[in-house]
Amino acid sequence: MTTDLRPSDASMLRDMVAMLAARKAPAEIIGAGSKRQIGRPTNAEYLLDLSALAGIHEYEPNELVLTCGAGTPLWTIESALESNNQQLAFEPMDYGPLLGGPARRGTIGGALSANLSGPRRFKAGAARDHFLGVEAVSGRGETFKAGGKVVKNVTGYDMCKLLAGAWGTLAVMSEVTVKVLPAPEETQTLVLHGQTVAQAVAAMTLALQSPHEVSGAAWLPDVGETLLRIEGFPESVKARVAAIRDLLAGQKAEQTMLDTVQSQARWRQVRDVAPLHSPADRPVWRLSVPPASAPSAWRALMDSVAVSGCMDWGGGLIWLATDTSYADGGAETIRSVLAKEGGGHATLIRGSVGLRAGVPVFPPMTAGLMALQARIKSNFDPSGVLNHGRMM
Repeated sequence: MTTDLRPSDASMLRDMVAMLAARKAPAEIIGAGSKRQIGRPTNAEYLLDLSALAGIHEYEPNELVLTCGAGTPLWTIESALESNNQQLAFEPMDYGPLLGGPARRGTIGGALSANLSGPRRFKAGAARDHFLGVEAVSGRGETFKAGGKVVKNVTGYDMCKLLAGAWGTLAVMSEVTVKVLPAPEETQTLVLHGQTVAQAVAAMTLALQSPHEVSGAAWLPDVGETLLRIEGFPESVKARVAAIRDLLAGQKAEQTMLDTVQSQARWRQVRDVAPLHSPADRPVWRLSVPPASAPSAWRALMDSVAVSGCMDWGGGLIWLATDTSYADGGAETIRSVLAKEGGGHATLIRGSVGLRAGVPVFPPMTAGLMALQARIKSNFDPSGVLNHGRMM
């Protein structure tokens, strides 16, 4: 039976982690639990719930900086930013519906711990690129601070970069500071219809290599659409859309346009991988690949383990749902195909408890990287109490 711990402030969090360390009792760390099904099962004795460490502590719109509790829901932050025409430019996806849960439950701490990023990744970066400062508790039960509350603040080692993507295995964050950016005044999306994977990647590559500042490039084969997003000031958007339409006229694909409201809705679907939400029993994989090899990798995967999927980041990100008949969810085949088709990494995002316990969920590491990760883990969390076993 799991014992729930719910700290109400940073000092209580420190005392609770110190207690866990003294007892050498593993704990699973959650904010709202929207990404709880990603990673290996932890089977922890305690559940450390950070949802009470919520609320916006400081927000300076003119300085483009926001500080809040790590358990603050993303929707709370986004609502505050919208009132000032600002945004989280890394466009964090909502994993809830993909994993069979409700939408809009993710927290800022979870987004940073998972290093989330959406369709704007190639232009704006991932969560780690907007992570300015943190107050956290290590697995030793010691509070530490890193970074700061201004955009230019880092000297020495950037601890925020280390915690981003560590999935709560190194420290428990109590307060975070993130950079925010102005939201675009207008968004339009050029839609190319009926393209093959090779044609879609060629069109996205051509648009991304142009000087017209495309901020989203995705391919949705189930509906036969290649999407190219253009954001900014209205006159700039209008001129860039016209230039890109001319640039891609030789693609001989039907072109249509989505306005701002339609674009926002469609890119939320791309961000949250809506085409793969159902059926919910299919394993879902997230593949990072060189865009040049995306068409050949896609064809090989569709000929073997995959039953549906889509692309983002101009072909650099592939989402796949695999056939349920594979005992390993297609892990061996997927990683073999990537090795043959230009390289890349595969992460299991959705799978049963048994599947996640039986296959490497995160990309397998070399012996050297495993040893380095183990040393870092040992320094931050020598008793192995924080999300122990979730990544390795």
